[in-house]
Amino acid sequence: MRTSLCLTVINELESIEILFKSISKQTTIPSQMVIVDGGSTDGTIEIIKKYQKKDNRIKLLLTKCTRADGRNLAVDSAQYDIIVMTDAGCVADKYWLERITAPFENKNVDIVAGFYKMVGNTPFQKAASVYLGVLPKDFNARFLPSTRSMAFTRGAYDAVGGFPEDLDDTAEDTVFNINALNEGLVFTRVKNAIVRWGMPQTIGEFSKKVFNYAKGDAKSKIWKHPLPNYTSHNVKVIKLLLRYLMGFSLLILALTYPLLWIAVIPGLIIYSIWAFRKSFSAYGDIRVGLWGILLQYVSDVSVMTGFLRGVAGD
Repeated sequence: MRTSLCLTVINELESIEILFKSISKQTTIPSQMVIVDGGSTDGTIEIIKKYQKKDNRIKLLLTKCTRADGRNLAVDSAQYDIIVMTDAGCVADKYWLERITAPFENKNVDIVAGFYKMVGNTPFQKAASVYLGVLPKDFNARFLPSTRSMAFTRGAYDAVGGFPEDLDDTAEDTVFNINALNEGLVFTRVKNAIVRWGMPQTIGEFSKKVFNYAKGDAKSKIWKHPLPNYTSHNVKVIKLLLRYLMGFSLLILALTYPLLWIAVIPGLIIYSIWAFRKSFSAYGDIRVGLWGILLQYVSDVSVMTGFLRGVAGD
């Protein structure tokens, strides 16, 4: 089976070589690798060209563009009809390409979702993984793929109309998946088709990622999810905003009516305990649980501000 591995990069000097090495060790090597660089200035292009000299299957395109533009350009430039995607910053398990393309032996399959394992050694990074991605226990028949670990046919890509180029650099795969569901395309999921995705190392990096995800979701304008009994991210954020508005109102009123502290303080304690349990249950580590409390509040603020920026069209 001939495949084109497509990815976009920008300023990935620290990660691109690691990704190349993991691709070179695959049990099944891609027939072609198409890389779109969106304007790197840190030496990423030089690293890619070094590998390009050794392997003529690597095609490098240089253009300043958004991530969605780059993904579309890569697919449009791909030679083969099975398209596989991952991102710089990921490291592919050696069986990844073999496993994520195997379902296409069934001609009825349009899109394959692989899995991404979130990598972090510190309690902070482990807690961050609870908020940034999907844990193994949540990989099920409703899971929709991320471009970190994804494959599709060219026919599926054409039916969907590609990745939406009116967004910034987030949520393009979410919109792609929603459009694919609306087109009735057939998804399959392969849990052991794994790439490893490194978690942020600082709270600032974590907050920025959450902010950008929420902003992208808001700009995607997806309010009703096509899957039954599934709430869209934007509706969840509206509920979060209402919850915080109610809590903030109680807090203001408590300054005048002290008896309301009876509601405010227990509410904060219960919410913090819930945040602790969410992170603790994932790893069984008290330190992870404690980080989870802080990251819950950081995540909430980042989600709400990102969403509002996205709604404002900024």
